[in-house]
Amino acid sequence: MSNDDLHPDRYRIRLNGRLAPRWAAWFDGMTITGETDGTTVMEGRVVDQSALHGLLATLRDIGLPLISVIPVRAEPHPPATPEGE
Repeated sequence: MSNDDLHPDRYRIRLNGRLAPRWAAWFDGMTITGETDGTTVMEGRVVDQSALHGLLATLRDIGLPLISVIPVRAEPHPPATPEGE
């Protein structure tokens, strides 16, 4: 298991309810999407565990119930092949 597996830098956070667009500025760099099932999905880079805990505390303070926090692994790139193959 690599260090990247233990400490991913991207997360997908699902909330029960809608997060109003006015909150986007509070979550700089996170993509906020309202889903058809009434949930909100936030996805983006989180620099470290302390920042993740701060983000979750802010969501708690807003009052939207947390459904899930999922680390998003970077897709592995296929190995480069020499030209002409």
